[in-house]
Amino acid sequence: MSFFASLGIWNWFILGAVLLVLEVLAPGTFMLWFGLAALAVGAQSLVIDWPWQAQLIAFAVLAVAAILLWRRFGARADAESDQPFLNRRAQAFVGRTFTLEKPIVDGGGTVRIDDTVWRVTGPDAPAGSRVRVVAAAGSLLTVERSGE
Repeated sequence: MSFFASLGIWNWFILGAVLLVLEVLAPGTFMLWFGLAALAVGAQSLVIDWPWQAQLIAFAVLAVAAILLWRRFGARADAESDQPFLNRRAQAFVGRTFTLEKPIVDGGGTVRIDDTVWRVTGPDAPAGSRVRVVAAAGSLLTVERSGE
């Protein structure tokens, strides 16, 4: 315990660094706010000579305030994207019509979209038939015969 007491205000910088490293190892943007609060208390302790009790209270207040602000304003980060299907590529095909590359037999076939072959499921249809994508689950597209 005397070792920690001998470090003085550097305890806050060490705690802040440890919490930020934990955030990097297990991301979730939660330890980040505790780490930043610890660094802020350390920075304030460079200027202000205050007892450890006041430092703990300042840390608690800054941590809670940072988390509340993140909860309030962090939701805005999930705003509309200019590429809404970036990580859900198959969802972009729903409603579009394509030509079967291989026939749908027993509920399974393939369709070529750009440079990728996609597995499709739906009613049996010969190769070359036009099908419309009605749903997407992972890399499997559900299709129906198109009236085109």
